[in-house]
Amino acid sequence: MRVVSLVPSLTEAVARTVPGALVGATDWCTHPAALDVVRVGGTKNPKTDRILSLAPDLVVANEEENRAPDLDALRAAGVEVLVTEVRTVPQAFTELDRVLTACGAPSRPRWLEEAEAAWADPPAPERRVTAVVPVWRRPWMVLGRDTFAGDVLARLGVDHLYATHAERYPKVPLDDLRGARPDLVVLPDEPYRFTADDGPEAFPGLPCALVDGRYLTWYGPSLAEAPRALAAALRAARR
Repeated sequence: MRVVSLVPSLTEAVARTVPGALVGATDWCTHPAALDVVRVGGTKNPKTDRILSLAPDLVVANEEENRAPDLDALRAAGVEVLVTEVRTVPQAFTELDRVLTACGAPSRPRWLEEAEAAWADPPAPERRVTAVVPVWRRPWMVLGRDTFAGDVLARLGVDHLYATHAERYPKVPLDDLRGARPDLVVLPDEPYRFTADDGPEAFPGLPCALVDGRYLTWYGPSLAEAPRALAAALRAARR
């Protein structure tokens, strides 16, 4: 089986579970750290000619992270493309099972069992809180409706204030974000790399939780550690 992954979290999942199956991955596929495969461009602008030159049996993709025209071009060239949809934690487990089976996994990996167990009993919050969750700056964009990261936070006691917005990642003026009066601002380090020096200063007087974007947005082996790591970061911000 020769697999090209266009999704960083799926790259990590396949590499951990079916060693040797991956022959290509995007420039953004940073895990596992020692992954040595052909790089095929970005998630939004993959080099389809390079992908085709690898003669893959399967390309794994995601309906949010990858563009339909690129996937259609691969299909038109005769490549099988598996497209995932992951908007909740339970969906992540279902889709990971589907991807790993398609990639030739001989059995369900232990890390996936551990991840399901971790999310079956996540750390209980002291109380539910409201939050705004920026994912980009210049312009400010936040989590909106129907997102995986939003479901992750909800399961940890965080209700983000734009969960019913018509858009999944709405652009919201900074004054409106401040005016929403959240209990907390959650600042991940991807897709925009918020840091202690870039983000919190925009929300004076509000506690800000700087979180690892891999735990908030990736669905793969990091799911096993995500509940504990995110809960700790959320608690620390409110002390």
